[in-house]
Amino acid sequence: MKFQVLDIIPHLKNPVTGEIVSTADRLNQVVQTARRAEELGYDSFSVGERHAGAFISSSPTTVLATIAAVTSRIRLHTGVTVLSVLDPVRVAEDYATIDQLSRGRLELVIGKGNEVLQYPLFGLDLADQWDLLEEKYSLLRRLWREEDVTWSGRFRPAITEPTTTTPRPYAGSPRIWHGSATTLTSAALAGRWGDPLFTANAIQPRENYKVLIDHYVAEYERNGHDPRHRYVGSGSGAGGVFIAGTTQEAKRQYGPVYEALTAARNVPGNNSPFRDIDHAVAEGPALVGSPEQVIDKILSYHGLYGHDLQSISLPTTLPLEQQLEILERFALEVIPAVRASAPTTLWESADPFAGRPGFAGATEPDAASAVTTDHDNHRSDNAYVYAH
Repeated sequence: MKFQVLDIIPHLKNPVTGEIVSTADRLNQVVQTARRAEELGYDSFSVGERHAGAFISSSPTTVLATIAAVTSRIRLHTGVTVLSVLDPVRVAEDYATIDQLSRGRLELVIGKGNEVLQYPLFGLDLADQWDLLEEKYSLLRRLWREEDVTWSGRFRPAITEPTTTTPRPYAGSPRIWHGSATTLTSAALAGRWGDPLFTANAIQPRENYKVLIDHYVAEYERNGHDPRHRYVGSGSGAGGVFIAGTTQEAKRQYGPVYEALTAARNVPGNNSPFRDIDHAVAEGPALVGSPEQVIDKILSYHGLYGHDLQSISLPTTLPLEQQLEILERFALEVIPAVRASAPTTLWESADPFAGRPGFAGATEPDAASAVTTDHDNHRSDNAYVYAH
């Protein structure tokens, strides 16, 4: 298994102490955490995007560009790029710039987002969110894979003159994942295109997310894609990660913070059923406990999801020094055991995208084209009819 650190950059008071860092300090914490994650051997660092609520992640491109400048090997992700409210031309340009700055370390995770207030903010109708995502993804995909693109659709002016966005990505199109949290639609879109899926695994019982993953696998197979490139990523619960010597000690230390944050969140239809720390540890996705407890929980989820990439989020209302201690302890005491028990081909030699970053040789021909060829060959070899 591979490991990612995700920060959607919430900006909240610690509900127990009442303390909150400044906006500047909070943003710089993200950069410091990414640097430390690279030093500790994490595979990926992901920055979220929100345009409403108690978050300061409205400009993930700026944050990722800063991280690109102070790191050299860790892959850079989004979690998620809210493509439904953005212009695909702007997305293609901005993220290709980050891809160049990082020399091919970028992979995008797209979705319709988890905040309904962003649609009127951008002058869009919430009822169109899924159609917006599908249409904008088809354009973004073309802009990164083709030159001299012309295009027309429902939600933006047509591109009537042959257009090539610049800069071009570093070494062919970056890989694009699809974020999935609540409905079958994103899972189906990922399966239709033969892309990887990233399940939020955030606040609902694990069975809810298993339904989405199963639908993704079914759509992926129905469209005849090469199973070697079917990857799944998973989140680790809205409660984040907290490790102590024993599970009881972890619950004693972190329980009051977790329970106060959970009680303060009241978004009808989007609240965690795991209201207390005992319930969250026993049945929820939060990774809170001893190293052994956390290892066992990740592997139990892996048995259900079969995921290749585990994303963790730190408890960002705690002091940064404590967050970094958790980050290090997770790297030293959890990751090696999970890697040994749950191998994956993601970013290994069998994965064309393993060679895409500059530090790995920048694959030629490009990885996206290689995956598309494998999908085509798999359909041909197995007499599939392409379902698009």
